[in-house]
Amino acid sequence: MAATAREAAPGTHPGLTAAEVAARVARGEVNDVPVRSSRSLAEIIRANVLTRFNAIIGALFLIILVVGPIQDGLFGFVIVANTAIGIVQELRAKKTLDSLAVIGEARPTVRRDGVATEVPTAAIVLGDLVELGPGDKAVVDGRVVEADGLEIDESLLTGEADPVLKQPGDPVMSGSFVVAGGGAFTATKVGREAYAAQLAEEASRFTLVHSELRSGINRILKYVTWLMVPAATGLVISQLIVEEDDWREAVRRMVGGIVPMVPEGLVLLTSMAFAIGVIRLGRKRCLVQELPAIEGLARVDVVCLDKTGTLTEGGMDVTELRPLDDELRDEQLGQVLGALGSSDPRPNASLQAIIDAYPDGNDGAHDDGHDAGGRDDERDDGRRDDAHLGGHEGWRSTGTLPFSSARKYSGATLRAPGGRQPDPRSATWLLGAPDVLLPEGDPVLAGIEELNAQGLRVLLLARTERSLDDPRVADDARAVALVVLEQRLRPDASDTLRYFADQDVAAKVISGDNAVSVGAVAGKLGLPGADRPVDARRLPAERDAMATALEGAAVFGRVTPQQKRDMVGALQSHGHHVAMTGDGVNDVLALKDADIGVAMGTGSEATRAVAQIVLLNNSFATLPSVVAEGRRVIGNIERVANLFLVKTVYSVLLALLVVCSQVPYPFLPRHLTLLSTLTIGVPAFFLALAPNKERARPRFVRRVTRYSVPAGLIAGLATYAVYLTARGHYRGEGALDAETSAATLTLFLISMWVLAIIARPYTWWRVGLVLSMALGFAAVLATPWLRDVFALRLVGTEMPWTAVGVAAAAAALLEVVWRWIAAWDDPAP
Repeated sequence: MAATAREAAPGTHPGLTAAEVAARVARGEVNDVPVRSSRSLAEIIRANVLTRFNAIIGALFLIILVVGPIQDGLFGFVIVANTAIGIVQELRAKKTLDSLAVIGEARPTVRRDGVATEVPTAAIVLGDLVELGPGDKAVVDGRVVEADGLEIDESLLTGEADPVLKQPGDPVMSGSFVVAGGGAFTATKVGREAYAAQLAEEASRFTLVHSELRSGINRILKYVTWLMVPAATGLVISQLIVEEDDWREAVRRMVGGIVPMVPEGLVLLTSMAFAIGVIRLGRKRCLVQELPAIEGLARVDVVCLDKTGTLTEGGMDVTELRPLDDELRDEQLGQVLGALGSSDPRPNASLQAIIDAYPDGNDGAHDDGHDAGGRDDERDDGRRDDAHLGGHEGWRSTGTLPFSSARKYSGATLRAPGGRQPDPRSATWLLGAPDVLLPEGDPVLAGIEELNAQGLRVLLLARTERSLDDPRVADDARAVALVVLEQRLRPDASDTLRYFADQDVAAKVISGDNAVSVGAVAGKLGLPGADRPVDARRLPAERDAMATALEGAAVFGRVTPQQKRDMVGALQSHGHHVAMTGDGVNDVLALKDADIGVAMGTGSEATRAVAQIVLLNNSFATLPSVVAEGRRVIGNIERVANLFLVKTVYSVLLALLVVCSQVPYPFLPRHLTLLSTLTIGVPAFFLALAPNKERARPRFVRRVTRYSVPAGLIAGLATYAVYLTARGHYRGEGALDAETSAATLTLFLISMWVLAIIARPYTWWRVGLVLSMALGFAAVLATPWLRDVFALRLVGTEMPWTAVGVAAAAAALLEVVWRWIAAWDDPAP
């Protein structure tokens, strides 16, 4: 991003010189906080390699390497391959995150050698003069040098809800943000010494913490570990006793019993599913600042939308100037509006539209040699007191009141050219919401409703006899003119709202604009309930009552920043998962408190800093992609978790049954490697990455265990029954191999039916996936050398057909259990 530079205003502090900056850099007095969007390479490798289950599997693999043969150690190579895949996918995600983070990085403006220049956050040095404007975040600690109506919100740091009016000499804390006015401060603490440096660093890290899915999987793994310890201990002792004449065979079957207890691929597939989600969203220019946001947005059932910048584009156009006072002509009103616009160095969208229409404080003509661009350059000097305004007209501002979302108006005291008196334009002027500046029932308001109903934004230009520092400056304001602005709708907003409606996600439009106007805009986009807008000033303050009112309506106007925060909290108190979208400084508090905060890339620094997701392409239409990724991750991990846990349950059960009956374990490691690959490993990989539109539901652990436990018990009991039957059927040399083969066939058929159930609802590729796994096992049985590798020998016809019959009965019982669970609980995944 190219840095922009401009000359500082005459009489202002020039900032550090280039030599002073170089000296501070040499001394290390720089803002060197390593703001990272992803884990380092070492952390990624450590997280994927040094795991509890990798240690268990690795130790068992080394044992097999000692006792042989190598085909019983195939599970070790599978773990190596899985770990490598996980590392590669996470490195791809890291590359995507890091590149997007650079694009979305805040670039504060510092003043050096009298020139204001945008620099990276890390380039700020101790003593730098940092400029501030509405929406800017303080990235280092400092002390105010210049202040012009500078109001800073410190609520994210101190909890204090009201903005603090700063004066020269007052402290500025990093992490706070500007809600109104402007100024500059000198950096007194940089790097890790800054107040919020550690908070900012931690919040920007690639992490899987605070995820219901991740915590649920950790709970499951904890339960599995508890089951493994006694089962594995008993299995080791029993196999050494049973196979006392062949300790190598005892060790192999002991390993064969322990390996399938470990759900080794579950954590891998979870991390990989998140990583691939980051990559997919990165291609859509969507920066995921906290990974659980992908999961969180999939759980959302209410999305709160700020109208401006979300449903509408940032720009507006002045369509009409309607005088209400005969004292001023149209051209004089244009001069006043132009002067008001020029008094604000960082105008919002409404004021920018006025500046574009009246760039030089005259009647709006563009043939006098001064265009909007020239006026922008003049406004950039950051000076609003006693500023030269209105181009050649010579208008001057002797005081300003910056716009605030809480006040909903701005103001300026203007002095006519040359100080001519009397002049109707020399007065204190206010520009803002008509229904805030005028008392209820004022006749002017009646004429505005028709404009609001057309979705137009209406501002009132009013004159007051009070001074700008009077808290009641808006009292007794006299209406002078109405400024009518047309808002530009986002072309993709209608389709996005329709998507949320189809997905049973309630959309709530909350805006600081007039409620009728907001409702008209939402109505043009087809939002249900847009015809019944609610004025937020009439909402109950009590949380429960507010939540009830919010659930019954879809459009809310005249919402203050604190109310947005309260509305999010009220909806959450009724059990809703709430997402909040916004781009302005008035959205920061609500974005911070929402379950998921989504900011636009062109939004203020403060909104991008607190949001978990930043839409760098500024397209509201990207949100459905984020929702779809989250649903894919959660729904599919729930599917594959069932597959892994069914295996763990039947493995533990078989180990306990073997310990109790003192017989050899039914399988060698190679048998279970084959079964795990065909019925869990390969299918889970494809199922985890498949599309899934089902909305995420709570109680992940309960829903997974409700089926995996009974299914694992059925599979284990049926397999053990066939194994015991085969032990009574076969005699002589090779009997154990035949018994093992019959048990393997039984367990494979049952596991295939579990896979067939988990893969529902069927699509062509899911049917193909199940059939391909079945054909893979058939190919092993039909190929002599593969039969030898996996030690499979089906002897005769009686036991193989018995295995098929028992597996069919078990499959029927699995269907009954599945349907019974689906009947009394929420739908199965």
